[in-house]
Parts: sequence; C-alpha cells; structure tokens
Amino acid sequence: MAAKANILIRKGRVIDPASGRDDVADLLIENGRLTRIGASLDAPGADIIEADGHWVLPGLVDACVHLSLPGSGRTGDIASETRAAAAGGITHMAAQPDCGPVDSTAVVRLIREQAGQAGFARIMPIAAMTQGLQGEQLAEMATLAKAGCIAAGNAGRRIASALVLKRCLEYAATFDMPVMFRPQDSALSAGGCAHEGPVATRLGLPGIPAIAESVDLSRDLLLVEATGVRAHFQQISSRQSLRLLREAKQQGLPVTADVSIQHLLLDESALEGFNSHCHVIPPLRSAQDREALLEAVADGTIDAICSQHTPIGSSSKAAPFPATRPGMAGVDTLLSLVLELVDEGKLSLTRALDAVTAAPARSLGIQAGQLETGRPASLCVVDAQSRKDYGEHWLSAGNNSPWRRAVLKGNVKLTVCQGKVSWLTD
Repeated sequence: MAAKANILIRKGRVIDPASGRDDVADLLIENGRLTRIGASLDAPGADIIEADGHWVLPGLVDACVHLSLPGSGRTGDIASETRAAAAGGITHMAAQPDCGPVDSTAVVRLIREQAGQAGFARIMPIAAMTQGLQGEQLAEMATLAKAGCIAAGNAGRRIASALVLKRCLEYAATFDMPVMFRPQDSALSAGGCAHEGPVATRLGLPGIPAIAESVDLSRDLLLVEATGVRAHFQQISSRQSLRLLREAKQQGLPVTADVSIQHLLLDESALEGFNSHCHVIPPLRSAQDREALLEAVADGTIDAICSQHTPIGSSSKAAPFPATRPGMAGVDTLLSLVLELVDEGKLSLTRALDAVTAAPARSLGIQAGQLETGRPASLCVVDAQSRKDYGEHWLSAGNNSPWRRAVLKGNVKLTVCQGKVSWLTD
C-alpha cells in the first residue's frame, strides 16, 4: 500500500513495553517516521486516525514463520501470508530457511523483492546453516548475512554430526551471526507425531518423548558455551528444557528462547478425535508442560511468543493423523490469542505484549518492536475489546488452525510498517 505523507493518531492508549509507556497520547508520523508522541499534537494537513478507546502498540515481531516461494508446491505465497500478518498487527517476520532453501544470495534477493512488492510486512530471512539444509556442508553464512539474512539456522533439519554443528557455530560466531536452533533429537523422535503420553497411547499414535527435545538442547547449549555463538532456541515445549535454559541464562550464556502460541493454549488433549489441525512439531505436550511454559514466559526464561506460522492446504490435513503434514497457520490470530492469555490471567498485559514486540526483536538483534521517535514508524492500532470473527475475516491461504472459525477479541484497525500503511479498516 502507498505511504501517506503525514498521519496523526489521536487519543489512543499508547502501550510500549520497551519504554514502559502506558498512557493516552497522540502520535505523529511524518514522511514515514514517528516524529512525536505527546498529550495533544497538532498537524495541519495530516490524515487523522481517531484512536479513542483503542490501543496503539509497536508493530508485532514474529520470530518464526514458514513462507513459500513460487514453484515450491506449498500453500500460500509471500503476498498472501504477509497480508494476513499485517491484518494481525505484525510488521516484522523472521522467515525460516526452508523458504527456498535460503542458501544462496539469489534466494535472499527473491524473498526481499517479493516482500517489498507486496508491501505488507518486512520479511527478515534466516540463512541456511548448511547447503540445501542437508546438514553436511556449511553454507556461505557470511555472504548470506551481507545479502540481508539476520541469523542462521537449519529449520529443524538434522545436522549430520556434532562436529559439523560445531563448525557451523564457530563460523557464525566469527561473524557475530546469531544461530537459531529447534532442538529435537532425530533418533528419539523418528516416526513420531504426538507427545509420548496417555493421549497418544490411547489413540494409538507414535510418540515423541519430551527427552527428544531436552537431550538435543543439552548438547546445543554445551556447543554454544564452547563456541560463544549467540543462540536463539525456537519452539521450546517441555519442562525439562526450561530447567536447562534457566541454568544456561544463570551462567551468562548468550541464549534466548521462544515458544509458539499454540503450546501456551493447548496440550495433548487437543488431539482427541484425531484433530489434524493440532498436529504440530514439536507436539503439543502435557498439561503440566503447558503450565510450566506459561510460568517461563511470565518470568522471562522464555523471551518471546511466536506464531510458528505454517500454512497448509486442506488436502494435506485430510489424511489419517500420522500421515498429515504437521503445522498450524498462526499469523492471523497471534495477537488475539496472546490477549486471551491476558484475559485468563496467565500473563500480565505488559509482559504479554513485550513477548510479541520488543523481546523477539532483542532476541533477533533487530531494531523493531518499540515506539521510538526518529525511526520509520512500525505500529498498529487495535480495538482490544471488539471481537473479530475469523470465519469471515481469515486471510492466510492456510486453513489449518483450530481457531479458523473462532470469534476472538482484538481487532486491528491500522497497521503501519516502516512508515507505510499496510492495513487499514473502516
């Protein structure tokens, strides 16, 4: 969408966890930059957005999305999924390296060009750590960083050996490039599709034990300590992993972590009836794991909440449960579901918003997720009390979500991404 020269957002409740701000104020955007925040601003000729009774928030930062390039055979494209993100108040998205794979500068350029042409959200590619994500030969991570990648990872794919992984981390550390991990031991999880527990046993589904995550995480943390690389651990799902993360942070290791919103709201019981929309990796775990994850977000052991957005066509979710493709579409509902955790008393409003704005930005090492004057404006205006019917207003090309037809609080009225209006409703 086209940029508007000047925008005055009036009388909104401005909530910025990064600065601790929470008050009613006006915001002025001039030539794409947030120039002033004040009690009563005047801007002759500016487009007026009346935000009385609404919240004005930093644009959301989603630390984990899976996107598709043309010819990939996957559901959706960058335009459709960034549009859905903008409608949900998301302005920055970290694209996993299985979008391509992201192991060449040509792929990085294509991702950035398509995101720029769509104009809905900023896509931040994550570079492949290994060529073709095959886990054997190191990719040219430094070259990919120069092309615009913000970190390196292997999209949860197996690395051939601890030696190869150590060399990847040493290479990344040399160039101060953050590394993204999704810990899951391939041998312990082989063939599994559900948490190894009573629900999987009753349904006859092959299980993935929680230790598959914590064993891999333990090894990864030792390698982080040995190499000094900055590390971000994605989609943590188990109590055992939280203990290891706490110890690592107490020791001063340069580590951060996120959890997907579905792991904070659902547990293994959601699989009853073989609900393939709840087939995700890592699997939804026990109720005790879910409660421990919520406590870890509240106390900061887990820094950020992500969507783990994976749009999937209906046919890929229509097979018997073990044969369905794992993943859940999540950018449409990320903000609404985070606000649901606040309504349930699981998280404070400030901490919940921090976990989807400033905290993921810090974890990714980017300047975003806060209302900072002098910089290109990235923010959203939200009617936090009105309800949105996702049966009528779902935009992702993937219909694979248990909230696909839910009615949830939190209706985004305006999204501004890097100075440009990317979403606007009446």
